[in-house]
Amino acid sequence: MEAVVGMTGARGRVGGGVSGKGSGGLMGGTERSVVISGGGTGIGRAIAARFAGQGDRVTILGKRADVLRAAAQEIEGAHPVEVIAVDLSVPEEVEQKLGELPERVDVLVNNAGRRGTPVREGGLKEVAERWRRDFDNNVLPAVLLTEALLPRLTRPGGRVVTLSSLAALRGNGAYGAAKAALLAWNHTLAQQLGPHGATANVVVPGFVAGTEFFGGPADEEELARRRAQTLVDGVGEPDDIAAAVAFLASPEARYITGEFLNSNGGAMLGR
Repeated sequence: MEAVVGMTGARGRVGGGVSGKGSGGLMGGTERSVVISGGGTGIGRAIAARFAGQGDRVTILGKRADVLRAAAQEIEGAHPVEVIAVDLSVPEEVEQKLGELPERVDVLVNNAGRRGTPVREGGLKEVAERWRRDFDNNVLPAVLLTEALLPRLTRPGGRVVTLSSLAALRGNGAYGAAKAALLAWNHTLAQQLGPHGATANVVVPGFVAGTEFFGGPADEEELARRRAQTLVDGVGEPDDIAAAVAFLASPEARYITGEFLNSNGGAMLGR
């Protein structure tokens, strides 16, 4: 993947990133510019609340403007949370919204994604539709948003953190394959950013309660089943994943790049 250093947004041409301030280009909690996709609910909302709460300037993106606005009002910290409604799987929409995105991006969190839908009966056409849909929903949003914002990423010190899934490691058809693609893509991104003092990493959550991922809250039976799969006799919460993201986005994580961080309570052990 090559950076789109020559990309032009509505605010004008931005080239080669922006020099940061302080050690490593960033200082945690000192009004960093943080962009979070899928920031209206669940894990994305918790991540946005974490950064807003420590004084950063946060912009959240998603498809549903009303959901984004409600989240922004609830998690607003020292600064208003900016809201941008956009379908990140559509290149034209991403380009149209560039003028509304921050001129400088210190932290980019690629959280947008969707659970795979059940396979429809049919032949190869339906199989192809399923695989394309999961790729569009889970890979393109991260790739397109990152490519669009690379010229604005602070260097040195910039952070890109992408959310994958335990399905990427365990396997889960088209959805698992799409989430695994993010791990391979991140390797290339880390190699691209490393010489400029910026990092790229992936957080791989296990089961997380309190999200829209399964269409509604898990019942007690399901929670007990999930809890039994862990080594810590518990299930994850959105704040647990937000904490992992916040660490990888911090100056203290400057020497970590090209990695994926499991956060699953031991439901699957690391390699």
